[in-house]
Amino acid sequence: MVAAVHQVIKSAPPRESVRVTFGDGRVFEGPIGATIEAFLLAANGGTPGDGGDLIMGGILDGTLRELAYPVRRDATLEAVLLASSDGGRIYRRSLVMLMVTAADELWPGTKVSVRYSVPEGGYYCKILNREPLGDQELARLEAHMRQIVETNAPITKRVVPLAEAVRLFAARNDDDKLRLLEQRTRNDLTLYSLRGRDDYYYGYMLSCTGYLRYFRLVNINGGFILQYPLKEHPTELLPITAYSKLGAVFQQADAWLERMGVEDIGSLNRIVRENRVHELILVAEALHEQHIASIAGEIQRRHTEQGARLVLIAGPSSSGKTTFSKRLAIQLLAHGLRPFTLELDNYFVNREQTPRDESGEFDFEALGAINLPLFNEQLLQLMAGQFVQLPRFDFISGKSMPGRQVQLKQNQIIIIEGIHGLNPALVPAIPPDKIFRVYVSALTQLNTDTHNRVPTTDVRLLRRIVRDARHRGYNATETLKRWGSVRNGEKRNIFPYQENADVMFNSALVYELAALRSLAEPLLLQVEPGTPPHIEAKRLLSFLRWVHPLSPKQQAMIPDTSLLREFIGSSSLHDYHPGEMNGHEPEQS
Repeated sequence: MVAAVHQVIKSAPPRESVRVTFGDGRVFEGPIGATIEAFLLAANGGTPGDGGDLIMGGILDGTLRELAYPVRRDATLEAVLLASSDGGRIYRRSLVMLMVTAADELWPGTKVSVRYSVPEGGYYCKILNREPLGDQELARLEAHMRQIVETNAPITKRVVPLAEAVRLFAARNDDDKLRLLEQRTRNDLTLYSLRGRDDYYYGYMLSCTGYLRYFRLVNINGGFILQYPLKEHPTELLPITAYSKLGAVFQQADAWLERMGVEDIGSLNRIVRENRVHELILVAEALHEQHIASIAGEIQRRHTEQGARLVLIAGPSSSGKTTFSKRLAIQLLAHGLRPFTLELDNYFVNREQTPRDESGEFDFEALGAINLPLFNEQLLQLMAGQFVQLPRFDFISGKSMPGRQVQLKQNQIIIIEGIHGLNPALVPAIPPDKIFRVYVSALTQLNTDTHNRVPTTDVRLLRRIVRDARHRGYNATETLKRWGSVRNGEKRNIFPYQENADVMFNSALVYELAALRSLAEPLLLQVEPGTPPHIEAKRLLSFLRWVHPLSPKQQAMIPDTSLLREFIGSSSLHDYHPGEMNGHEPEQS
């Protein structure tokens, strides 16, 4: 016998509306098919917001969606704002489309290439098929972009057969897009359109140009910067600084790519598919080794002429600092100098003296977590050839304890790797001419095509996901959850000091995305749908599918001394510790 149900149940006509629930409990109702934008505007009093609160998209039932996405069933909704990572990406992508469209309207057929990002927020761009824009032309381009913003022109999208997209790009001589589409496995492609001009962009776009309020164009170095706001300063455009060292890295990267005959990911895919990648790997690795050797030569010159004894190496997460340090040590040995590595972690203050962050947790990345007086005193003693008893930090007890005794010889160079290496406040007692600073990071990366830039941050994240799974036992979900905190630490402790480096080493390898895909993809596929990390995992997966992976045989061609081996495994340098000779350190007492 079925128990009686006391609630009143009755039939009802089909509902012709959908309801959206926001995190604060508010519920809004609208017709089936109303856009996310319409619900967000209603929830925001009819306005798209301002500054960092400017809406860029929405998270509908845990999935990132663009403003034009239609809501067809009851769901939860969260606004994606300009001050967020996803919101910033949507803004920058739409801004590039605005710039490319405006340039094509002013000078039909003009091809603009988006190259690299600059620290203050912006893309360095170049004109490919005509002379660089002069000041007046650049001002005209910016004015035309602002005019299109004022018209609030719609940005629409449509899905077309792949053959139709190929015909479109062939007619425009967009060879970069044609190379890329060779990797396409689906028989259709999503195109976005602005003022009648179709183009491909991977990732979501804004619904109209009226949202693109913050930008400017700056003429620089034979190209120009398309500047956008950083999420930390969503209503500001920071002053552009002349980064001579970073600019030199960009020029070096362009020269290397030209030498290797690789323009974009489409070019790399062809080389991998045609099994021509072995030579590319060897040349890329040779260029790395050549640069490391030149850095070692400069350190030797500084040591001989100025008595430089201290090499400080810094860079953001997953830049390959550990392998770089070891390869640099080997090159120093080849130059007749003996490296001595000093671990900065052993100079931590006692746990109870460690600074705390805004959440009240111990901040081990703060400069104040290091015993700077002792660190500087012992550096001076080591450089003077004195016996020094180094500290050893016990991470279990949180206490500093006496460590080994060492004495350096005149031809020994102290190598220290750490996040504060470029901060002058780390070594205020050491004469500047005794220090050589190296900044290591993946500073450039192959772009998907001329309009779709691949952030170097994404490449470092992929490296970290692969390394964490292989060496640290973390799954992709855990790595993705930690990444925001890691990035905040980099912005606070590393990036502001990068131009203090005597030299920058670009750790990017032209073939690495092809090597990382087969390793990162299965890890990303394990991230649970509907969770915040899944939004990031889905974005990385959609990008990786444009990259043709190395086969196992091709993967085996990567040298065991490659910087990439630090992340993908099988590095012959893993157990190499600079300064060790025959299992002991001759400089020890």
